[in-house]
Amino acid sequence: MRTVEEHQAVVTALLSELPEEQVELAAAHGRVLARDVPAAVALPGFDNSAMDGYAARWAEVAAAADGAAVRLPVADDIPAGRTDVGTLAPGTVQRIMTGAPLPAGADVVVPVELTDRGTEVVEIRDAPAAGTHLRTAGEDIEAGAVALAAGTPLGAAQLGLAAAVGVATLPVRRRPRVLVLSTGSELVEPGQPLLPGQIYESNSRLLAAAVEDAGGSARRLHFVPDDVDAFLATLRSELPSADLLITSGGVSAGAYEVVKDALSGLGTVEFVKVAMQPGGPQGAGTVDGVPIVTLPGNPVSSFVSFEVFVRPALRRALGHAAPDRLRAPARLTAPLRSPAGKRQFLRGRYDGGLVSQVGGPGSHLVAHLSRANCLVVVPEDVTELPEGAEVDVVLIEGALQ
Repeated sequence: MRTVEEHQAVVTALLSELPEEQVELAAAHGRVLARDVPAAVALPGFDNSAMDGYAARWAEVAAAADGAAVRLPVADDIPAGRTDVGTLAPGTVQRIMTGAPLPAGADVVVPVELTDRGTEVVEIRDAPAAGTHLRTAGEDIEAGAVALAAGTPLGAAQLGLAAAVGVATLPVRRRPRVLVLSTGSELVEPGQPLLPGQIYESNSRLLAAAVEDAGGSARRLHFVPDDVDAFLATLRSELPSADLLITSGGVSAGAYEVVKDALSGLGTVEFVKVAMQPGGPQGAGTVDGVPIVTLPGNPVSSFVSFEVFVRPALRRALGHAAPDRLRAPARLTAPLRSPAGKRQFLRGRYDGGLVSQVGGPGSHLVAHLSRANCLVVVPEDVTELPEGAEVDVVLIEGALQ
């Protein structure tokens, strides 16, 4: 029986780092940066005002800070975007808007609220300290400095920064093309009538969504009946377009396990037991050179197996600097039991440092899975934990909302 870490290493080794491609900012959202990106310009690019007010020499307005109003002529207006700003003449101020270039010679901006808002002559009734309300060139980032580091996921803030420093395209890792295939003669597409003994097929939708969430591009394959020849034919017709194939179902020890029956004879896919619950039966290898990971068929087992083995491997191939889910310590709101010798991943609800178990350990309890926002990790050598015990939780969808 393999340990969780041993099987994680096997799955990770199947996926090579994905090739780099250059994409425009509009297409980069959710992608992962392949190389460091330097700032083409400094931020700010020039000294500018942080307030609507009056650019002044502090020595000429300092008396206002002691209660003596100062009256000075307004020599010019500087709106944001102006490009021909002159030097501030001694004994004058210039009315300035937020983000507008600071005139040479000015060392303070007096907010408009501290004045009578004059346009030709302004009365300054109070004055902030020298250097106040100024943004200096390069104080956020210098030109040429690394703006975005390799391995960074590109969200709204990162794309905003890229645009702000003048970058029009970004080097990213290509999204992995993942085929998702569910097997089983008992499976019926949602919306169709069910006969006795049939169930609606859900795993391929669950796994395709999980692939997309991890940064991949998923395509669901029509599941096939429990027929070895049909399974292999379907597989081989689709593999040339894939970076990874994920199957669910057909890997246990019983009869009619089509995935195991079809792939065991190839000699390139290994089926093992992993010391975990749910998700003990696993498989990994290659088919015609394409990586394949075979997951158990029960929905909870399939989901947990994806989270533990496939998701981090996909994110490493994408170049994520931090490929693993966030973890947090939490205290149990109720006691729990766990089987000896197996690492258990229980569905839980994490809130404010406390975690409660959601449903039982059964791998068929998909309704309970949908209400969980974390996985409670119970080590292999722990069989009982009392209320209040500290556990490690893996934060999944919704955990940080």
